[in-house]
Amino acid sequence: MRTTAVPSFDRFIAIDWSGARGKRYAGIAVAECTAGNEAPRLVEGPGGWWSRTAVFDWLRAELAREPALVGIDCAYSLPFAVAARGFPGQQATVFNLWDAVEAVCAGEPDFGGGPFASHPLHGAAFWHGGPQPEWYEDPHRATEWACRADGLGHPQSPYKLIGSRQVGKGALAGMRVLRALRAALPGRMAVWPFEEPVPGAGVMVEIYPRLFLKHTGFGQRKIRDGMEMDEALSRLGSHPLERTGMVSDHDSDALVSAAGLRWLAGLPRAWTPPGLDDMARRQEGWIFGVGMTGS
Repeated sequence: MRTTAVPSFDRFIAIDWSGARGKRYAGIAVAECTAGNEAPRLVEGPGGWWSRTAVFDWLRAELAREPALVGIDCAYSLPFAVAARGFPGQQATVFNLWDAVEAVCAGEPDFGGGPFASHPLHGAAFWHGGPQPEWYEDPHRATEWACRADGLGHPQSPYKLIGSRQVGKGALAGMRVLRALRAALPGRMAVWPFEEPVPGAGVMVEIYPRLFLKHTGFGQRKIRDGMEMDEALSRLGSHPLERTGMVSDHDSDALVSAAGLRWLAGLPRAWTPPGLDDMARRQEGWIFGVGMTGS
């Protein structure tokens, strides 16, 4: 296991994500907080709505101005036992995968990733509809198995494009955004765990809001109102938001995740969990905060 110096940040940003097609999405929410214990706040998108392009534009400007720890609720890679079949004869890394996603999806607006899942080579393992095919393998990354072992639920395979809980298209869209941010901000951001954090630069990490809700005692329950929100925030060392009334799932996930990122970022074991092996660092990635107590 590598030993990595714990990076420090003055700003924490969490993004609840969506892979849907369209021009703007109710499913995207952005929240941020500063170092210390002030309550997180929602960041309103242009015109009151976020698109993936608007998120990219905002992050590009913000990370160029000052570093931050940024978490996006999407898979940063695919299970490589399957994804590697798209790169015969190569020792492919996650960056090769991102390049392939971009090459296939370049014509899709707003960083959409859908065409990759229908590609003759790269899309062969995706389950698109109907009863489960006999050939479908339901592959998962090591970090998703670690998530189950931690009692954080059962993340869906990104290769399962079925039902409201499917995450694959959001993951592919997120990969396009991450690739574009790396190109736009050379030396100004790192994508963990594929790249080591650099002092004075931003860091992108993959998040799973259920992890933070679990740590606040909500388990599998969703936060529904301002009172529950303040209860969760207090358990993450945050001042209350003091918001009244109902809170949407997307807003609550983003707000709790921003405070959760701040809480996790100072824990050395969050950056060096036991399961974070070379395959995770080169190909599959890792959910920030998962597997910290494994052996």
